[in-house]
Amino acid sequence: MKAQKAAPDRILVAMSGGVDSSTAAWILAKQGLDVVGATLVFWPPEPERLVQRHGSATAEALGRAKAVCERIGIPHVTIHDADRFWTQVVNVFCSEYAAGRTPNPCVICNPRVKWSLLLEEADKRGCAKVATGHYARLSENSGRIQILRGADRTKDQSYALYRLDQEALARTLFPLGSLSKREVRRLSAEAGLGLASAPESQDLCFLPKGGYADFLLERLPMSPGPIEDLNGRTLGTHRGLGLYTVGQRKGLGIPFGTPLYVVAKDAARNRLVVGPREALCRTLVLVEEVNWVSMEPPSSGASLSADVELRYRARPLQAEILVLDRQRVEIRLPPHGQAVAPGQSAVWYDGEVLLGGGVLSAREGNFP
Repeated sequence: MKAQKAAPDRILVAMSGGVDSSTAAWILAKQGLDVVGATLVFWPPEPERLVQRHGSATAEALGRAKAVCERIGIPHVTIHDADRFWTQVVNVFCSEYAAGRTPNPCVICNPRVKWSLLLEEADKRGCAKVATGHYARLSENSGRIQILRGADRTKDQSYALYRLDQEALARTLFPLGSLSKREVRRLSAEAGLGLASAPESQDLCFLPKGGYADFLLERLPMSPGPIEDLNGRTLGTHRGLGLYTVGQRKGLGIPFGTPLYVVAKDAARNRLVVGPREALCRTLVLVEEVNWVSMEPPSSGASLSADVELRYRARPLQAEILVLDRQRVEIRLPPHGQAVAPGQSAVWYDGEVLLGGGVLSAREGNFP
């Protein structure tokens, strides 16, 4: 399909078949905008048994999205691109676990796949903007688009959006940003969208019912190895490094008098290192692959105070951020320290405004 000239009032809305995205589409249509619903489908290009695991749920969600569009009176399109999703997200998810890190697939997917596909489809259909059901808000300040937390802090999804660039944000709408989940459910019921029993969207949408451990076992060459304490003493045997995350306590299978946590995953030696909770805590962390969202990248050597979240929906910590260069910062955490899982994202805020974020490194801070 050739690209059409964009109509200012034509909006492409990502629709998963759930309450949030469906209500977002209804709100925009109610405002008199020319809305097109779009469902992203990432069928696994793998063994038939995986398609069977995912296919039923995906088909049901697609059916709900189509039904909602029919009720609202808007067209619906389906966007298929399994190759891009599995190459850019799922394969990266697996390789990161193989390397001993704990990735966040949604953070990776949003800019590389979801927004990329939505904007491509929007261009084809002459849509000026795209919209999603995320609980986040946008504002403009001095010509720059800023991401703000969703008004409903219990559902805030701004953390997962920090990698979006200004070009994508300038063409994005978040119709639910100022609403609570309760209000969204009420609007959905009033609109008669028929989604009272629709399940909540899952964070790891590509995982089968068995969970991520079974998923990784099918894809990664894993072998058992030693579980060692901080002094190098062997305490037991792990089933494969990819099945564990830093900070994990349950499922280690080690009879010990005091609780032990995964402190590190040594991929080079296939070694799982455990220790007491205090061994997890770091006061200085290095963050790489930084993206500055709501402000221009500060110059090297600059510092700022911010509220930092070290994982999705974690309690914000007041911290000092030292800018090393455009893509690296060092974060000084409170004196008591904090558990850090390499591969997860650190995202920092000034009040409601998301300033930037990046990927937590396995290396300590104090870098030149």
